[in-house]
Amino acid sequence: MRQIKIKRLYDAPAPEDGFRVLVDRLWPRGIAKEKAEIHHWAKEAAPSTELRKWFHHDPERWNEFERRYRAELATRTDLLREIVALGGDRPLTLLYSAKDRTHNQAVVLKDVLERI
Repeated sequence: MRQIKIKRLYDAPAPEDGFRVLVDRLWPRGIAKEKAEIHHWAKEAAPSTELRKWFHHDPERWNEFERRYRAELATRTDLLREIVALGGDRPLTLLYSAKDRTHNQAVVLKDVLERI
């Protein structure tokens, strides 16, 4: 089974990250694209704009956000398989910019990708 990790984009890149995929729809503030060291930006795998705005990183909305996001991802299986394939045999690190390390889209996406 492929190793899939999640990491804040603001944390320093490391060789063990393998294939680094940004999973935010918007480019994170304060990070220069050349310094981000990402291999792929999977905007389409991020929550829809409507869902992102509704959630607004409110932990009280987490369960409903997770349910809605999983429903969105269920319609994007080809894209998800492509993300996994792009990394080849390397570990896959999903990068996100949210401050909350527990309640963010990468947590949900990791679980979904591990089941593909």
